[in-house]
Amino acid sequence: MTDAAQEAFSQTNFGTIDTVIVVVYLLISLGIGLMVKRYAGSMLNYIGAGRKIGPWLGVATMTGTELGLVTVMYSAQKGFSGGFAAFHMAVIAGVATLFVGLTGFIVGPLRRLEVLTIPEFYEKRFNKQIRVLGGILLVLAGVLNMGLFLKVGSMFIVGVTGMASEGEALKWVMVGLLVLVLIYTTLGGMISVVLTDYVQFVVLSFGLLAATGVAIWKLGWTNIFETVHATLGEGGFDPTVADSGFGWEYVFWMVITAGFVGSAVWPTAVSRALAMESEKAVRKQYCWSSISFTVRFMLPYFWGICALVFIAATPAGDDLKNLFFPEAGEPEVSNLYAMPIVMGRILPPVLIGIITAGMIAAFMSTHDSYFLTWSSVITQDIVAPLRKKEFSTKSRVKLTRILIVLMGGYVLYWSVFYKGREDIWDYMAVTGGIYFTGAFVVLMLGVYWKKTSSLGALLGLCSGLLMLFGLEPVQKAVGLKFQNEQTGEWQEILTSPQIGLITVGIALAVTIIGSLVSPNRKEIEI
Repeated sequence: MTDAAQEAFSQTNFGTIDTVIVVVYLLISLGIGLMVKRYAGSMLNYIGAGRKIGPWLGVATMTGTELGLVTVMYSAQKGFSGGFAAFHMAVIAGVATLFVGLTGFIVGPLRRLEVLTIPEFYEKRFNKQIRVLGGILLVLAGVLNMGLFLKVGSMFIVGVTGMASEGEALKWVMVGLLVLVLIYTTLGGMISVVLTDYVQFVVLSFGLLAATGVAIWKLGWTNIFETVHATLGEGGFDPTVADSGFGWEYVFWMVITAGFVGSAVWPTAVSRALAMESEKAVRKQYCWSSISFTVRFMLPYFWGICALVFIAATPAGDDLKNLFFPEAGEPEVSNLYAMPIVMGRILPPVLIGIITAGMIAAFMSTHDSYFLTWSSVITQDIVAPLRKKEFSTKSRVKLTRILIVLMGGYVLYWSVFYKGREDIWDYMAVTGGIYFTGAFVVLMLGVYWKKTSSLGALLGLCSGLLMLFGLEPVQKAVGLKFQNEQTGEWQEILTSPQIGLITVGIALAVTIIGSLVSPNRKEIEI
């Protein structure tokens, strides 16, 4: 890192009082994990909170999980690069979540069946082998999906506090945050996750609104729109135009990814539905969560837009222009740092401490939910069905806790060594697609089409592996992405949204064909 970059990173309003706020908040979170440890003795309590979650606590905990620090960071990155055009993803997420709430699409039948995980539905609807396969693909996709969470979350903290100017700060912050998450997640399970999510929901809701107000006040409402138009043109407002960085294919891909998958198929959201006290509570939760699902995208997009305006159109951002918008060559600094650096300069002391504490809480709530979800899937849907001997509750909880720690080690490794350069949201859509492209089809047809068979489910789920070709290192290895010899620019034969839409189409076709070739003989009342 150059001296100019170190100097730019060190300019922040984060001070001693803000450090105190963050430390106190973290101690409270750890205290919650210790207090609820005694209630996490069974798998129903450990991964399902005893199915005692009401609709309002459900709204808070679902929002807390889905509004993770990685969400804020990848959304701000999209806002920084795409302007107001990125808002289409927020609208899609909100409308799809409301649709699920009004209709009970997928999640209603799953709650009626009283399953704890999606692969458990596969066994009830198809057979044990499909459950194990579904669990393996789910864990593969889920663990890959969260591989960069730790690094991206740590980038916010070192950026907003000014620690990014110190060479090894990012790695030490990653280790520290990971240890905190592992301690209270392994202790309290879903109960501690739900309670800390609720506290985070309250803190972060206040912080997001307050910080957004400060940013508008300092940058000027009119100036924000004018700068986006001057910098990004029409593409900064319309996601369908060619120069927006999105396009119609991307929008259609988001209808599946940010819309129906994010609300009705992705396990960390569905796990909340399966922990609700009734199907009526599930629907109510989703209807109200449609508002928070919209806001959880929209506000971070706006923060990214504010970072763009601050750097491009204010004297205070002059020292950042060459770092993020060099006249020639690649930017010296990842645009993921833009939002936290700018927020560190815009927000006043105390507020910046509350925001940082809330963001660390958001980081932990996402990690704890993901760790708990993937580890419980391995325990409940892969190991338990394959065991011939009795698998006691104590052993299941112990194995789940061990798996959480192992996943923590993987996340730390992947955060350090993954070399792909795609936007974080696009990386997540691709890795998650290994699971959800096939699962979306199999769940939808399995719930609503009686002829869906185990062979169709097998083919549909396996189709999701095609999404591996959407990862940048894989694309380069197989020639789907190559460097133009004349311009030196990287070009794609197929974009990740195109690969995603093709994969969904293939999954739908093979599931239907497989079901017609080998009809289902197992019927259940859904």
